Amino acid sequence: MTTKLFGSKVPRVEDQRLLRGQGRYADDVLVGQRVLHAAVLRSPHAHARILDIDVGDVLEVDGVHAVWTHEDLQGAMAEPLPLLIPHPTLTHGRTQYALARDEVNYVGEAVAFVVAEDRYVAEDAVTRIRVDYEVLEPVVGVEAARAAQKAVHDDVPDNVAARMEQENGDARAAIADAPHTLSLDLTIERSACQPLEGRGVVARWDPDLGRMTVWSSTQTSTGVRGCVAAKLGLDLGQVDVITPDVGGGFGVKINHPWPEELLVPLAARTLGVPVRFTEDRREHFISSAHERGQVHHVEVGFDDEGRILGLDVEFWHDHGAYIPYGLIVPIITSTQLLGPYKPQSYRVRFESLYTNTVMVTPYRGAGRPQGCFVMERTMDAIAAALGRDRTEVRAANFIQPDEFPFDQGLVFQDGRELEYDSGDYPALLDRLKDLVGWEEFPAFREEMAAQGRRVGIGLACYVEGTGVGPYEGAHVHIETSGKVKVATGLTSQGQGHQTAFAQIVADELGVPFEQVEVTTGDTRRMPYAVGTFASRAAVMSGSAIHLAAQRAKEKALRIAADALEADEADLELVDGTVRVRGTETGIDLGTVAVLSNPLRYAFDEASKAATQFSVGDPGKPPVAEDDEPGLEGKDFYSPERSTYASGMHAVIVETDPETAEIRILKYAVVHDCGHLINPMIVEGQIHGGVAQGVGGALYERMAYDESGQLLNASFMDFLMPYVTEVPAGIDIDHLETPSPLNPLGIKGAGEAGVIPSAAVFAAAIEDAEGIPITAMPISPSELFDLRTQRQTQQETT
Repeated sequence: MTTKLFGSKVPRVEDQRLLRGQGRYADDVLVGQRVLHAAVLRSPHAHARILDIDVGDVLEVDGVHAVWTHEDLQGAMAEPLPLLIPHPTLTHGRTQYALARDEVNYVGEAVAFVVAEDRYVAEDAVTRIRVDYEVLEPVVGVEAARAAQKAVHDDVPDNVAARMEQENGDARAAIADAPHTLSLDLTIERSACQPLEGRGVVARWDPDLGRMTVWSSTQTSTGVRGCVAAKLGLDLGQVDVITPDVGGGFGVKINHPWPEELLVPLAARTLGVPVRFTEDRREHFISSAHERGQVHHVEVGFDDEGRILGLDVEFWHDHGAYIPYGLIVPIITSTQLLGPYKPQSYRVRFESLYTNTVMVTPYRGAGRPQGCFVMERTMDAIAAALGRDRTEVRAANFIQPDEFPFDQGLVFQDGRELEYDSGDYPALLDRLKDLVGWEEFPAFREEMAAQGRRVGIGLACYVEGTGVGPYEGAHVHIETSGKVKVATGLTSQGQGHQTAFAQIVADELGVPFEQVEVTTGDTRRMPYAVGTFASRAAVMSGSAIHLAAQRAKEKALRIAADALEADEADLELVDGTVRVRGTETGIDLGTVAVLSNPLRYAFDEASKAATQFSVGDPGKPPVAEDDEPGLEGKDFYSPERSTYASGMHAVIVETDPETAEIRILKYAVVHDCGHLINPMIVEGQIHGGVAQGVGGALYERMAYDESGQLLNASFMDFLMPYVTEVPAGIDIDHLETPSPLNPLGIKGAGEAGVIPSAAVFAAAIEDAEGIPITAMPISPSELFDLRTQRQTQQETT
């Protein structure tokens, strides 16, 4: 008997293969076959004009097959890379070339491309290229960009790519009339995704078929396919993009195309041999993408209860040297900043600024950690100003459960209204307080103080727009063996898609879980898709798969009803069999698949039973009008707007009075992502997100010097938390307020674990130390400096 799988902690089917080292990544493709290898010459300067490039010595190197600069590129390949997401306020969008044309604008920008017999020869050949640069003064950091004394791009005034403003009500007037007001200046620095597998691409050109096959460690197979076709002058139908196992994405692999994703296919076609590029760690630091760098100024007016009457936020977003992914990150910050609250009026204005540093694209959380940090710091500041408990002030500003759907009066990153679909924020807060022991903490603090220990508690709340459109699709095919093959176009980076999607299909078709096989990220199986990002996979592909399985089920019941001479309404799908309810009469799904496909030739036992001479009514055509052969279902899901997950985190930290080291004593999470497909996978996403958030809050930053050199471009210098720095146990509770926007009532969960990290740690450290924390991340040395500054101020007053 099949049991209901949706909502069950089904073990991940991916893990046996991945944990045993049997995963197959881009670097594993075409192993054992002759493949040429590519290496890239990258700019050593943050800002310089290219006066001359001499490649004369390179082709003399044995084993070198090609060396290209921008002058060697033709047609669309010589044009700038696409600006993927235009926006009306993005008035000065600039993107780089596949190989730099006249100037370079960040350290690591691709200048020349070498293809050789192996990577060693290619790397050696790169060192023989001589580039004559005229070095220019770089613009590094938000303040330098705002000062605009130097320009990143000569034709972009004040280094401003975009200015955008949204307002709901009259925030400035409300602040002016408010009983209480505050001003805050808040900063979050740059950090970056660090997937263990960097970028990788392999391409093979088949001249006989005129087809290009590309394997890429991307988060969007269909996006790469479209770009390769457009830039290489191929029909879309000539390009297949396959995404094998991907060793982490976290957002950086949603940008496309990277220069190498175009240059490698071009080289494969030009040289007639497959070509591979595998990024090394330093390349990932200096030539992929970063995120998080923003500076905020907040004005807020509030009443005696802490209710926000007016909120006015202005911020400056460092998007690096180019802006291929548009304004997605700052738009998310500006809208998701509001979290679960309903200020009576809100105005937000931002500028997206060019700097001579690596470009910015979404990183897990994508602009939300910055917004959450600003809003939660504001809530804590209001509570401190009024002398109220921090949870009371938050509760006074919550959207109430009976107010959904709730329109925040803004436009979200998907161009749709920022309208929350469902939620229960007071219930989340009650559960979080119980989980972390909020009411008991004062007694704990006293107990610790008696031992000479310094502790603090913090909490932070968030709402996350998930499941953004425009669509995803799915195809479900039932084999004559009874196995079920499922294909969806979005990719997987280890989130457990094969497991969660199989649960949905197994339930809908009434087949054993083990009979369902899920394929992701292969344009040959599903050419229409968008990608894996923004916590959208379960909502978008999960819903599409559910609908496609329903289509297959409808057809199975129709065919079985004819075969069993029964009414469709009397049939059910159980254990891989279409059965007449309440009887033992039934027919296997595999047999139904046989009946669905009348054949002329019998090539095996199943097809023998399916020839046109043995299937169906001889008085009717073998394939009925408006029908098609095969037992399949295909459907697409395209939502009106995003779903909005929510949650709250709390942490208790201890700060060392001597070393200023920060230690986590307790971490609690309450999360609401609607109905849970697989609670174990959701909790895994929360654990991973919290670990990444700990890194972002306490350790990770991109340290640039004034000349634009990244000083910590290795794991020796870029600090990431080990398991010893991540909470050994995370207390997790779930609340389920189903979304009315999709058939499964689900919301996304992939990024929630990281969103409130900076805010919750800042609050806890501030509570422990009594020092305002206005910039993150914070290291022990920075906390020590803050203590020193406070002591100096106290001594001088």
